[in-house]
Amino acid sequence: MNNAKILIVGLLVTVGVAAFLFWPGNSPQNILSDKTEIVMYKNEGCQCCTKWGDHMEEGEFTVEEVPTPVLMQVKQQNGITRELASCHTAMIGDYVVEGHVPRADVERLLQEKPEDVIGLAVPGMPTGSPGMEMPGRPADNYDVILLKKDGTTSVYASH
Repeated sequence: MNNAKILIVGLLVTVGVAAFLFWPGNSPQNILSDKTEIVMYKNEGCQCCTKWGDHMEEGEFTVEEVPTPVLMQVKQQNGITRELASCHTAMIGDYVVEGHVPRADVERLLQEKPEDVIGLAVPGMPTGSPGMEMPGRPADNYDVILLKKDGTTSVYASH
């Protein structure tokens, strides 16, 4: 093999490795971790979203925050209607998790692995849901909604 071919092969390998490492979600920490990765799309600077991410990382998850100026577009592409919307949209494997869904409900969904389901949603931003805790204020009662591929919904959990 001449020097030009060696140089081209080396360049292609370098570009491939760099693309893999810098592809969204492929950080060295995530590649070496056995935790389940969550990619969370949120508005820039939203702290309650970051607190929800912290709640998820207390379990078997890693969270990559992706500030997104077109958040409603991400929601629409993943089957989230305005009625189901919250402040962030997360992708966990093949499922979408909208809003402040408790970690235990996400873990249950991933354990059950229903095939006819898009994901889970907590519409709005209920006080007391993960990331929305407010000292001195009682928690709201809220439902976690199961989103099915046929467009129907049902209550998955109540808190």
